[in-house]
Amino acid sequence: MKMPKTPPDQSRLWDELVPSGRLPAILQAVPGRSARGQYLHWDKLVRHPPPEGLSHEEWWFGLKVYRRMLTRSVPLQDKLGRHFQYVPADPFEESLHQIDQGAGGMIEVPDPIMNPETKDRYYVRSLIDEAITSSQLEGAATTRQVAKEMIRAGRKPRDRSEQMILNNYRTMRRIGELKEKPLTERLIFELHRLVTRDTLDDPSAVGRPRREDEPIVVDDMYGTVFHDPPPAGELPRRMRAMCDFANGKTPGEFVHPVIRSIILHFWLAYDHPFVDGNGRTARALFYWSMLHHGFWLFEFISISPIIRKGPAKYGRAFLHVETDENDLTYFILYHLHVIRRALDELHDFVKKETRRLRALEARLRGIAVLNHRQRDLIGHALRHPQHRYTIESHRVSQNVVYQTARTDFLDLVDRGLMHGEKVGKTWHFTPVSDLENRLATMS
Repeated sequence: MKMPKTPPDQSRLWDELVPSGRLPAILQAVPGRSARGQYLHWDKLVRHPPPEGLSHEEWWFGLKVYRRMLTRSVPLQDKLGRHFQYVPADPFEESLHQIDQGAGGMIEVPDPIMNPETKDRYYVRSLIDEAITSSQLEGAATTRQVAKEMIRAGRKPRDRSEQMILNNYRTMRRIGELKEKPLTERLIFELHRLVTRDTLDDPSAVGRPRREDEPIVVDDMYGTVFHDPPPAGELPRRMRAMCDFANGKTPGEFVHPVIRSIILHFWLAYDHPFVDGNGRTARALFYWSMLHHGFWLFEFISISPIIRKGPAKYGRAFLHVETDENDLTYFILYHLHVIRRALDELHDFVKKETRRLRALEARLRGIAVLNHRQRDLIGHALRHPQHRYTIESHRVSQNVVYQTARTDFLDLVDRGLMHGEKVGKTWHFTPVSDLENRLATMS
């Protein structure tokens, strides 16, 4: 990844353009804060032709004038004490509205996620996907199939990569339990402890901030430094400020909860308070904040797979902020795009699963060895995999005698489609965990 081009110095442009009398013409030629309908950084702006009669520097100057008029400051400061800020740029309003509806309300929420008997499969899927891809972003090297097998089977990790993935999985589960709590330094340290356990070269660095004798930078294999975090001595003060921001104590004006969550993600990554595991902790903090603010569907949404499809864009979003006067708008817009794609992918996945179940139910009708009562029962079980059936419930729903209902169940147990367990005097039957695979084999 290359460092983006540094924008022209605004003070120099001001000193040159204002005395020249060019300012009115520039502001008239530049309609607003966007360029070609996008919130472009200088690094991208220079690849586009400027408005007629303007140079690229004049175009940039005009954009910055409009952006500064709408700037909103946040408590996060850089190492020189300058505040970070953002501009409510298009498509902020549209994206936030869609996220409010799609992740916080009840509009267009897929039925399987609302169904207590089927939502677990989507919950576990999102936990596993986030755990795997968040770890892969930080260098974990293992296949998705192996990682899923480890988590589902409950076996111990065989190497550091598998340990990272298991840690992330446990962290995501823990976040669901911590979402009602306010953010504290202790909670941040707990998240870091969870994501880094048994994965750091120095085990003593787990769950604690870096010390002054542990300087770190964000660089690449060629030694190019992309980020030099604030010194360790400032971390206690900065972390307290971050907790105040997360808990809504600052700033005095309203900040949309989604924007606040995204800024928290950036904040922890910028401060880089730990020797390692900062990226995973930052993403975990984002999830905590979204759930804390009532965006409950984020228990089922995974952002890291979207980020992993274009990791360079993720990195550039950070760099664009730092190279353009601490303008968080670049990172916010990038993150809003990621969230919207993650929401779309969840809905698409649920639709595909629904179509797949319907197709399986259609094939079920062609399995001649099962009678019509058994086919009805298995069709219900496909959509309610945790349901417990009794002979009496089956007898009533099918309007048959007890012996017929009992024979139906015993046959399904013999065919490996149901488990039977006697509780007291009553038999209870549940679908086998791999029911769909068993049916596919039979059909």
